[in-house]
Amino acid sequence: MNEEYDVIVLGTGLTECILSGIMSVNGKKVLHMDRNPYYGGESASITPLEDLYKRFKIPGAPPASMGRGRDWNVDLIPKFLMANGLMGLFEKRRFRKFLVYVANFDEKDTRTFEGVDPKKTTMREVYKKFDLGQDVIDFTGHALALYRTDDYLDQPCCETINRIKLYSESLARYGKSPYLYPLYGLGELPQGFARLSAIYGGTYMLNKPIEEIIVQNGKVIGVKSEGEIARCKQLICDPSYVKDRVEKVGQVIRVICILSHPIKNTSDANSCQIIIPQNQVNRKSDIYVCMISFAHNVAAQGKYIAIVSTTVETKEPEKEIGPALELLEPIEQKFVSISDLLVPKDLGTESQIFISRTYDATTHFETTCDDIKDIYKRMTGSEFDFEEMKRKKNDIYGED
Repeated sequence: MNEEYDVIVLGTGLTECILSGIMSVNGKKVLHMDRNPYYGGESASITPLEDLYKRFKIPGAPPASMGRGRDWNVDLIPKFLMANGLMGLFEKRRFRKFLVYVANFDEKDTRTFEGVDPKKTTMREVYKKFDLGQDVIDFTGHALALYRTDDYLDQPCCETINRIKLYSESLARYGKSPYLYPLYGLGELPQGFARLSAIYGGTYMLNKPIEEIIVQNGKVIGVKSEGEIARCKQLICDPSYVKDRVEKVGQVIRVICILSHPIKNTSDANSCQIIIPQNQVNRKSDIYVCMISFAHNVAAQGKYIAIVSTTVETKEPEKEIGPALELLEPIEQKFVSISDLLVPKDLGTESQIFISRTYDATTHFETTCDDIKDIYKRMTGSEFDFEEMKRKKNDIYGED
């Protein structure tokens, strides 16, 4: 503890662990601490099942029908999931023609524009050009481009087309799904990046209470824990460590549902993602459903875990997710949580305290990646360059 570090990181959520790994690879001296005895923070995977019951204050023990408690690894915040059963829409001629256009589109080659100006033509106009119906537009914008609102429709189309290209290229890479999901739950991801940081000299301390973040003349200089002070030039942390420096901008409801069956009309898929676009249910925000199962080593044999999430819009959040819960019936057990959406009050460039955002309702990591890149740019003054990071790694360890 009694040393000086370039960067101290508080919290072992995925955002913090990825940034810790990046900073270590970049040659920074990193100290990474968490008040909890486990990795993951908000994005932890809970095991055994008995601990999930205790966390949500469900009386009694899990019934025998749930199998062994150790067979369960339940994500508190589900993301990065596989999406199956979407190919029916690809068979429609107009949509197929649109996807061919997207696949050929290159913003550096005007020959691929076909009369579209990517910097001026709106996405609404592009959809009209290909005569796409409202259901296909909802699917494209929310399930492929992963937008959470329809604001993008009246903005220049370039970003949306590139988002759809990313989805299509990801799908082509692995076949059935554009998504990846780690066996044994998402809690494995933060640990993977923690190991990356440790390989490059990062120091980790779990179960370490944080007594004070020390600020001098408006700038962070260290962290105090158990009477010792570790000094630093920059600090990364999740909102729970600096409650006076964040503000609430909304809430998210999440319902973890244990099922003994796959979701109906998904061809008995072991995993799937369903996005219910806002327009379909007269809301401002999409509703997300993701389902994983025993096939991913996160549940007992024959069991499925479905998680429903959305941004809260009324005083009755459980009613808001009713359309999604109907898709899952019958539900064996529900675990309901409502959490605040917290964002930093400032950019952190003066205090050098860089705070991550809490995880939103989406079932993918696009917004988390945006947050990571944004924090990196504010910390270093430059855009994150993955190829440069790979070069640094190879300079030390050689080519893979």
